[in-house]
Amino acid sequence: MTTLTSIDDLDLMELPIEDRAFGIDPEPWFAQAREKHPWLAKFTHGYLVHGHHEIRDLIQMDDKLHIATDDVVDIMGASGKPWGDFMKALLISRHGEDHRRMRDALKPFFKPRRIAGHVGLIQQVVSNLLDDWAPKGEFDFTEFASKFPVAVMFGLIGADIADLPKIQWALEAQGLSYSLDPSLLPELESAHAMMMEFNSDLVKKRRASGEESDDLLAELIKAEDAGILSHQEVCEQLFFLFAAGYDTSKNQLGMTARLLFEQPELWERCARDREFCTLAIEEGLRHSSPSSPPRIALEDIEYKDLLIPKGSHLMFLLNISGRDPRTFDNPMEFRPGREYAKHHLAFGKGAHICLGLHLARFQLEEGLHLIAQRLKNPQIAGEVKWRRFPGVWGLETLPIRFTPA
Repeated sequence: MTTLTSIDDLDLMELPIEDRAFGIDPEPWFAQAREKHPWLAKFTHGYLVHGHHEIRDLIQMDDKLHIATDDVVDIMGASGKPWGDFMKALLISRHGEDHRRMRDALKPFFKPRRIAGHVGLIQQVVSNLLDDWAPKGEFDFTEFASKFPVAVMFGLIGADIADLPKIQWALEAQGLSYSLDPSLLPELESAHAMMMEFNSDLVKKRRASGEESDDLLAELIKAEDAGILSHQEVCEQLFFLFAAGYDTSKNQLGMTARLLFEQPELWERCARDREFCTLAIEEGLRHSSPSSPPRIALEDIEYKDLLIPKGSHLMFLLNISGRDPRTFDNPMEFRPGREYAKHHLAFGKGAHICLGLHLARFQLEEGLHLIAQRLKNPQIAGEVKWRRFPGVWGLETLPIRFTPA
């Protein structure tokens, strides 16, 4: 009979992931952590799962590991508060039949064929932005990127893009919801209150207009009318969709662009070759992606001769899982077209795999191709700043100088 070792008894390296400096370059820390253990490390509130195969295996144990929203809400000091209740009500926080009910209401809209029908919207959004931004010859790429995916989401939902400046700060704040920094709670509460009012007004205005549409807002209103979703749930999921369309995609675009700026010949190829953009985005997703979802063990779990005790808090580091040297050769090298790049875990696995993964891929690939055509010879022209590592990782600033096409 095999004797199991509890992960609580392992000699693991503790990583300061909450420190702002950690997000600038986490790789040296993980290189040291791998010397202690190939796929586990510790942090203040639990364990970090950073091995590619282990994340792939464990994150699909949906019956044994649930999203650790309750823990996050407690750490943030938000229990019993509106933002805390909102976090627990999100699609990503639900399980079983309740999760299927909410996901099924949205899933038809995010199928590949439906998404492909919106190529004109995506191209128009990017072209309009480039018409405004490209003549400048220099700008902060992260600021530019913050206008792109969310503008597409506005179009898909059926909202007026003129309202984006009014709510952008709230979407930026919500992106810090898994940062585990309680000092951010007042800002998160304000963002939640504002977005719920905005979304409720959005639904009421659409109903009053009598407008018929096949957009996402129309789908959600149909679900409410059919009794599948409540009005509160419709407003909550709209906030979730706005935030998801804003934060993860713009951070992924920024991180991938930075890697391409460092290899000018690859950037030039993105301008010439739409198919190469697919390879570049997949390699970017493998190399550096935004998400690190938390889970909590509902029962004792036996895995690889280890015992993960009930109640263990695990953070699955999808964001750097593609840097596991046991899975990918020379993982820190950015090499579009590398073998097995599409085996990355940036979108997760299991019941909670990213609902919008087809949209994310499509708009990032299409956007990269059009941007590369308009920004010639881009060069980093100032300090690159990084966001905090937990939650939604990415760049805060990426100043560039280029020749407008």
